[in-house]
Amino acid sequence: MRLHTKLMLGISILIIVMGTIIEFTFKNIMETNLKHEIGSKALSVAQSIANMPEIQAAFRADNPSAIIQPIAENIRHQVGAEFIVIGNRDELRYSHPNPNRLGQKMVGGDNDSVFKGKSVISESTGTLGPSLRGKAPIISGGQIIGVVSVGYLQTEIQKEVSKIQQKVFLATLIILAGGLVAALLISLNIKRAIFGLEPKEIAWMYQEKHAILESIHEAIIAIDTNGRITVVNETAHKILNVPNDILLRGKKIDDVLENTKLYDVVKSGRAEYDQEIMIFGDIFLANRIPIFNKRGIVVGAVASFRSKSELASLLQELSHVKAYAEGLRAQTHEYSNRLYTLLGLIQLGSYKEAIDFISREVDVAQGFIQFLMREIPDPIIAGFILGKASLASELKIDLSIDRESSFKDLPFEISRDLLVTIIGNLVNNAFEAVRENGMHEKRVSLFLTDLGKDLIIEVEDNGKGIDSKHQDQIFSAGFSTKNTGSNAGIGLSLVQKAINDLGGYVTFSSSAGEGTIFTVAIPKQRGRLNESDGIQAYRSVNC
Repeated sequence: MRLHTKLMLGISILIIVMGTIIEFTFKNIMETNLKHEIGSKALSVAQSIANMPEIQAAFRADNPSAIIQPIAENIRHQVGAEFIVIGNRDELRYSHPNPNRLGQKMVGGDNDSVFKGKSVISESTGTLGPSLRGKAPIISGGQIIGVVSVGYLQTEIQKEVSKIQQKVFLATLIILAGGLVAALLISLNIKRAIFGLEPKEIAWMYQEKHAILESIHEAIIAIDTNGRITVVNETAHKILNVPNDILLRGKKIDDVLENTKLYDVVKSGRAEYDQEIMIFGDIFLANRIPIFNKRGIVVGAVASFRSKSELASLLQELSHVKAYAEGLRAQTHEYSNRLYTLLGLIQLGSYKEAIDFISREVDVAQGFIQFLMREIPDPIIAGFILGKASLASELKIDLSIDRESSFKDLPFEISRDLLVTIIGNLVNNAFEAVRENGMHEKRVSLFLTDLGKDLIIEVEDNGKGIDSKHQDQIFSAGFSTKNTGSNAGIGLSLVQKAINDLGGYVTFSSSAGEGTIFTVAIPKQRGRLNESDGIQAYRSVNC
């Protein structure tokens, strides 16, 4: 059954039940009040008649009925009573609406209390049918000499009650018709407000939205126009350090998290993308979007927060993949050139030279590979350096690996990805520096050592150096002295972050026109970095 049908049916049933209850209750109240009013009126008339001197005197006459009957009938017509019966101590009638019943005994059996001197209101059945009666004793000379009974038929009372019932029933029908119209209008308005969806569909969409919000890795917070939180997912609870059992919905956004600028988006109606925000010491990228209703009015705003460190990690992974791809491409290109050289020598018939070329290349390649396998046994680091060597050969850069290098003692807990980030970005930075120096000889040297308690990485180039005015900014994200693309200024900032994550430090020395040396020290065990030990180990190897 559809929602508007349920509403109309429910409101109709409610009105009918309420109308029935009201009608029944009103009928009982009116019937009770009407009986009380008529009974009191009948009793008042009976008492007035009982106190009339001419009525009392008529009891001593030879024919009391001749005096009492005209008086009683006259009063009956005036008060609208159904009957006024006056009887003596023997309950013989002296007056009655039907003259033929004069002298007969009164019917009803409700005169006992009256003959004891009490005025009463009673319900009984007489010769005219069920009636409501007011009875009063006639007292003369201190003696009860008779009784006055003034009555109204119950059928007349019921007629009055029925008239009231009809009015209540008519009013109920009018209310029912108005209720149906109101139910129809309400259901149509609700249907428009909920976009024609049924309650089950809304419940399903709510569950679906909740599941979607919880599955999103980003933190989601939405507010209304008053700045109160309307939606918050589990990830947002985590970054806010608020347990899930604490309800944030309904609280002011500024009381939960300051400087979200969500309320500014509500007021301006303009979206903001990729804005940095500091939350408990961590940097997040925030996207803030206003929420519009179907009339284009802003009714709230929603924000998503993504940790910048996660994006940096993703960028590191992409950088590694790019570096691997460049290394493979460089190796392929380099060996293609050597194969062309070998082919030319064979075609020229220079077989001895071809054999010497092959032997020389094999000796160089095997010697370099054997050196890497012996001194840098980690396959990730060694493979990465081999790729960089091939890239340097293609770029006509002399990349030398210090023969005193040794990277055998690499603790398992130190991330190889972070080491590749540090080495790769420092080497890439050196490649860029020597390519811009304008000199014919382009040299880059790499030195690695694991002697002592620290890992030492040194990258030296003969580039044009770093201008002194820029040396304080080179590790800042986005800073670059080159305009080579959108990724400029990212490499050294990633190096700095990776070193911080490993608990190390980096120093550099640069002279204009002479080149730059970057030195990185990383403790083998977190928290045990000793700068003097690391530098001393480096110096002892390098001297």
